[in-house]
Amino acid sequence: MQINFSFMRIAPVAALMLFLSACVSGVDYGPVPHGDLVAAPRCNPVSTDTAAMGGKDYFFATTRLPDCRSANITLTNKRTDQMRFGRYGPAAKTLNAKGKARKIVPVAFEPEAAWWTALGEHAGSNGRVLLYVHGYKERFHTTSQDTIQIARLTEFEGPTVLYTWPSHGSVLSYAVDEANMYWDERNFRRFLNKMARQPWIKEIVLVSHSMGARLVLPAVDYVDRNSSSADSSNISNIILASPDIDRQEFERDIAEEVLSARRVNNDRRITVYVSAKDRALETSRRIHGYPRLGTPYCFDPFRAAELKANGHPERCYALEATYDAPPAKRGMTIVDTTEVSDSNFGHSDFIQSAAVCADFKAVVKNGMRGANPNRVRTHLGYVFRLQPMAEAEGADICMEEKSKTE
Repeated sequence: MQINFSFMRIAPVAALMLFLSACVSGVDYGPVPHGDLVAAPRCNPVSTDTAAMGGKDYFFATTRLPDCRSANITLTNKRTDQMRFGRYGPAAKTLNAKGKARKIVPVAFEPEAAWWTALGEHAGSNGRVLLYVHGYKERFHTTSQDTIQIARLTEFEGPTVLYTWPSHGSVLSYAVDEANMYWDERNFRRFLNKMARQPWIKEIVLVSHSMGARLVLPAVDYVDRNSSSADSSNISNIILASPDIDRQEFERDIAEEVLSARRVNNDRRITVYVSAKDRALETSRRIHGYPRLGTPYCFDPFRAAELKANGHPERCYALEATYDAPPAKRGMTIVDTTEVSDSNFGHSDFIQSAAVCADFKAVVKNGMRGANPNRVRTHLGYVFRLQPMAEAEGADICMEEKSKTE
């Protein structure tokens, strides 16, 4: 029997292509020309509509394509070259034409200059802003409510800003989300650079989730390099929740600059939340071939064997050049949430696990490095395991706030 070796080589590739074509959809342009979606004046206002801003206490900036054809503005999953600025409020339930209940996030756009002025007025003398950048598989109505939960949970004293990029909100759109995230890099770094240069801003608390870390970290590096003082000291508290970024890329290309000694001395610190139960990042590792910053997976089997031989869990973390520094000068803190992961996927512990919510709240408030009774120091000076909280101490700390946004 003659064996067709060429076919044997091609068959697996063909099978993969058929699988992908069946399971992953491309970008649908939609039945309406994009120009028609943004034709209404409310999409591009020339002045602030004070009445429209009523009840909308949260700020956002976006490159999502809006649909302004009806009174209720919606932000689609399509991308646009124009960045828009606005405010939004908690989602409200309404009925559609068929009588089915759905949630509407009240949105109003504002001219950019007026938006920056309003942001400064809300910050007041405190000069603090919390900026949240979401991750993959998010739509505006979900991530806007997560942002409200973060603001309420942390009791943040100052305005909360959501930067929402055109994620598609679909499990099968991971590659599309990656493409849109990288496409949006220039927009976000310009936005962050402008925020850092606002004369009234004293501190930017920068929070990212999942794939959002891949927008945040290069942008911080960009702002650092282009800052007039070359330190960008007002971007001081950076929190990476389940970051979906290559761990070795972080060590080689990012940490050295973003956590340079000069910036750490200016109180720059990064807190990273990781979990061995993070199924989303485990999938990402399998897709990309290398471990993500947000998971303590030991890519090196010899390192895993060494840890086991020494009585340590087989967990590996990003390297931090300053981990031998005293706690007051430590640039990076890694918090392992494996023992307290409450969700099925372990990917959103910072807003779903009571113990992590409490820790996250403390980091937002004061940027703590290690001083938390629920943190247990590991054999690495900059890595801590998070213990469960006493039930009375931490019961429903996340879910109480979550219920207010639903």
